[in-house]
Amino acid sequence: MTPQDTLILFVAFCFKHFIVDFPLQPKYMWANKGTYGHLGGLLHAGLHGASTLLVLVSAYYLHVQVRWEMLLLAATVDAVVHYHVDWAKMNINRAKGWTATTHPEFWNLVGLDQLLHYLTYVGVIYMCV
Repeated sequence: MTPQDTLILFVAFCFKHFIVDFPLQPKYMWANKGTYGHLGGLLHAGLHGASTLLVLVSAYYLHVQVRWEMLLLAATVDAVVHYHVDWAKMNINRAKGWTATTHPEFWNLVGLDQLLHYLTYVGVIYMCV
């Protein structure tokens, strides 16, 4: 994979992440991510995994050298990591009583959550090299 391919993939993951984490996440998903095994959180993480697969398959067919055998594994890793990062964030906020309007720690945790998601994409790209 060329440096340009890596950059293209990372930018695609940035757009994918925004779309799936914000416009495509209804209340049913975000309100239930803190309950382990709840369908809302599972659907959200599954949508992340499916869209990661879409990004990687698109890159593959655009002749970005992604190892075909890693596509499903990378998408699964993204979904599993995303699920657990979100679950932990929701439960830490709940346990500490942090909310968006009362505690700056809430926003620090949201930032850490987003950082971990983007670092997951770095790992996914590394898996596909």
